[in-house]
Amino acid sequence: MIKHHPSETLLTQYCSASLSASLSLAISIHVDMCPVCQAKAEKIEASNAETLFSTKLDALEQTTNEELESLNESELNFFDMITADDSIDEVYEVEPVSIKVNEHNYQLPRALTRISHSKFTQVGKLARSRVALDDGALRSSLLHIDAGGEIPEHTHTGFEVTLLLDGEFSDEEGKYVPGDFIWQDGSHQHTPLTKDGCLCFTVVSSALHFNKGFSKLLNPIGNLIY
Repeated sequence: MIKHHPSETLLTQYCSASLSASLSLAISIHVDMCPVCQAKAEKIEASNAETLFSTKLDALEQTTNEELESLNESELNFFDMITADDSIDEVYEVEPVSIKVNEHNYQLPRALTRISHSKFTQVGKLARSRVALDDGALRSSLLHIDAGGEIPEHTHTGFEVTLLLDGEFSDEEGKYVPGDFIWQDGSHQHTPLTKDGCLCFTVVSSALHFNKGFSKLLNPIGNLIY
């Protein structure tokens, strides 16, 4: 069962389309995987719609006859034109997209099927593919960890979102299942590891900071590899 979800604030911002593209994509994938957040998002969106239409109706009721007469015919019929278009109700099928990473086959979430990503770059048991989103300082990736792999203990100079897509991993806070949405920042430090392997979608705003052993040697070039 999914135990880790976006905060209420993030979910509200997602429903109002006020988040960055990378975070919106992460939450969209999570919502597709999580019945609890699907229900929350539907409730928030219904409330947003009710507020919007109430505001528009109030404004229309206060419109004078003279102002109405100044509107051209296309403006007056705009709502009728929208509601008369049946094509907006059509639901199109999204063809599943599968990827293969080190002999493992994974089906990508629906939200990722139309977004390209680079070839996976392998370093030990870790493989990363950059997702093609131009989103300022934010970097989105597909991260694969082979069975028995781990990421050395680290914290974050910004924030990191990890959304588990397939498989399992654990850290000092416990075990994670597909759909778990994990937010980490400078107040957290952890050592993710997996017994059987996993595929994650990640969003980071700045470099990781490694805390122990030889991995600390990566810190001077951290901004180049996040």
